[in-house]
Amino acid sequence: MILINLLPHREAARKRRREVFHATLFASALVGLVIAGSIYWWLQMLISEQQGKNRFLQQEISVLENQIKEIATIEEEILALTARQKAVENLQSDRNMPVHLLNELVRQLPDGVYISSFKQTNRSVVLQGMAQSNERVSELLRNLAGNTPWISKPELVEIVSANVTLAPKDQRRVASFKVQFTLMRPSDISKANDSGNPGNISPEVK
Repeated sequence: MILINLLPHREAARKRRREVFHATLFASALVGLVIAGSIYWWLQMLISEQQGKNRFLQQEISVLENQIKEIATIEEEILALTARQKAVENLQSDRNMPVHLLNELVRQLPDGVYISSFKQTNRSVVLQGMAQSNERVSELLRNLAGNTPWISKPELVEIVSANVTLAPKDQRRVASFKVQFTLMRPSDISKANDSGNPGNISPEVK
């Protein structure tokens, strides 16, 4: 007996292929959505983790900024205390400077030179006196320039001839002079000795 299929098998095959295609397309879309969701979730996790790190770093930066401000304040206080300490040390050392000045004047004055007055302003000293000759004044300047570390930058301001009456009938011709120099602090002398230059130094007058 011969069986003849009169059903539209081609249409049925096309229908099955369409159903398979649609199922495959749906499955692909579903897999794509799952993959996209997974990637999105992974990226969100990375972003959240990075944001957490950023917040932590920002907090640490704030802590460091506060510490830096505290350090700056401490450094300013240290500088202020150092300046006060130096001022006190300078005052203590400056108290003995007139004694050193008088000692050095006694040592460095050559014979024939007499001091009539001197005036000290801070560390600048103006010396006035009389000498038997101009050569005595030159010798005084050499002594002040090279023989003592307590005196720096001696210079002759003026020198003029004058007459001095020693007795009613005894008048002498003398050289009246004015000399200016800088009186050194003990700290300046110590610095000069430490630097290997113990000779006469010439800092700025303060």
